[in-house]
Amino acid sequence: MKETTEIRKTVVYQVFTRLFGNTNTTNKPWGTIEENGVGKFSDFTEKALKEIKDLGVSHIWYTGIPHHALIRDYTAYNISNDDPDIVKGRAGSPYAVKDYYSVSPDLANDPNHRNLEFKELLDRSHKAGLRVIIDIVPNHIARKYEGKNNPKGVVDFGINDDTTVVYAKDNNFYYNPGESFSVPDWRDGYLPLGGEKTNMADGKFVESPAKWTGNGSRLSKPDFNDWYETVKINYGISPDGHRDFATLPEDFGHKHFSEHFEFWKNQAVPDSWIKFRDIALFWLDQGVDGFRYDMAEMVPVEFWSFMNSSIKMKNPETFLMAEVYNPNLYREYIFKGKMDYLYDKVEFYDSLKHIMQGHGWTDHIPVVQNGLMDIEHQMLHFLENHDELRIASPEFLGNAEKAKPGMVVTATISTSPTMIYFGQEVGEPASESPGFGSPGRTSIFDYVGVPHFQRWVNNKKYDGGQLSPNEKELRTFYRNLLNFTINSSALMGKYKDIHFYNKDHTEYYNHRVLSFVRWSKNEKLIIIANFDSGQAFGFDLKLPREVIREWGLQNIIYPVKDQLFKKKELSLHVENEIGHIRIDIQPLESLILSLN
Repeated sequence: MKETTEIRKTVVYQVFTRLFGNTNTTNKPWGTIEENGVGKFSDFTEKALKEIKDLGVSHIWYTGIPHHALIRDYTAYNISNDDPDIVKGRAGSPYAVKDYYSVSPDLANDPNHRNLEFKELLDRSHKAGLRVIIDIVPNHIARKYEGKNNPKGVVDFGINDDTTVVYAKDNNFYYNPGESFSVPDWRDGYLPLGGEKTNMADGKFVESPAKWTGNGSRLSKPDFNDWYETVKINYGISPDGHRDFATLPEDFGHKHFSEHFEFWKNQAVPDSWIKFRDIALFWLDQGVDGFRYDMAEMVPVEFWSFMNSSIKMKNPETFLMAEVYNPNLYREYIFKGKMDYLYDKVEFYDSLKHIMQGHGWTDHIPVVQNGLMDIEHQMLHFLENHDELRIASPEFLGNAEKAKPGMVVTATISTSPTMIYFGQEVGEPASESPGFGSPGRTSIFDYVGVPHFQRWVNNKKYDGGQLSPNEKELRTFYRNLLNFTINSSALMGKYKDIHFYNKDHTEYYNHRVLSFVRWSKNEKLIIIANFDSGQAFGFDLKLPREVIREWGLQNIIYPVKDQLFKKKELSLHVENEIGHIRIDIQPLESLILSLN
């Protein structure tokens, strides 16, 4: 990557919007807004946004913005009620979008002005120096979609579909003609609304003919574990796999997005492609800076070429990140699909999780990183998001401190963006029992308070006034680390593993320790992380000859200083073109040593 003073690491702060400012601590299972509370757009005050920015954040991903199906009466605002039999939880899944041209009424002080209140949040975020990301969910929409806020000329999903056939190119959905939808059989003790008796929670939902379910189930009565609250979008792929759209030429992966845009200008594309492109362009016009795409690999890569090239032609700086969990598809979706960033879950996160839990060796991390070197910049790193277990939950580590070495490695090993999830920085364990949500994860389906994070919110002072000393120290760790990363030129420069060299040449170097170097023209870093929670290690860390030569070092002594907490000053001795540093590293300690 070309080095300039402008290029720095990106840090994304994912925040579940309706939970951020909720100070209600009741947390009644299946509780209503009145019982458990809900956060609002207005809770993101100038003070709150400044604190997020000062944590070392460049982008904020407001999760759950588009209007999704939920259980609350908003009929006074021309919004129809949703059926509990096809809504997960009471607050509903943010990935069952009900109206793509509107935002959730839960988030507004005045639901009549909800889009205006979101625009004001956009403006405040930009004023705070944050770029804004929202979700687009292209694979599926809510079972009861109603676009009541469509711009002039926009026709709702499914309005023009031929429902007498399973599939047609320009149908937005797939159908089971002659069959009606049936709600799943509930099990594992689950009942809609926790068993509360209402007129709508009657085990019925009228949909005839039945549509295919969002995860691809063709059953008119989907399984309880299917995404039964959603319906699958048709992108022009017939049930037998035939594709009613052009295939990109093989050499198109490395062509500029403008050439992709020109290619599709001359092609007839399915109607669903146009609908989602127009949705994205609408939100760009509102001031949104980027999108997070849900389950992108369930949608053909040709659509992404069409969609993302259209977006980039409007704003080349748009930030595009996506869920793709099949490593065999990474390069296709990056190059042909014109994605900026993909989740690095299946290889990097999953490997790091195993190591943090004490099951795996650090030897695996350099292997994973080297295997992704051609696309390392596009592989977004994280330790938490709304789908994954909270670090501090018993189901993951049970202690937020144990993630510190993993977080240092996550944030420094590559040029890729780093993402953290709100509450991660104070050790939120997701210990509440909200209703539909699952253990170890902060529920995205229920109205809940987030207890540890609420102590930082401190009755909307956003000053951490109720945090424990350990929680304050943890947040300081995150702030120091993230601010270092966004100001480091070396972290946008070159990488080399020195782990295996030290395993072969260094006495007492352990498989629970990981080391690598990062450098740019003006900055040279040596990074060491100890993943062991009970054992300290002391050893003579070595820098191999190729690093010494690359860095242009002489056979002298160089001072090095830790940049994470600036406590340790050490010395690098270079003898016969081999570097030596005496390292004494405590359990769960990490060092980011800068060569002066």
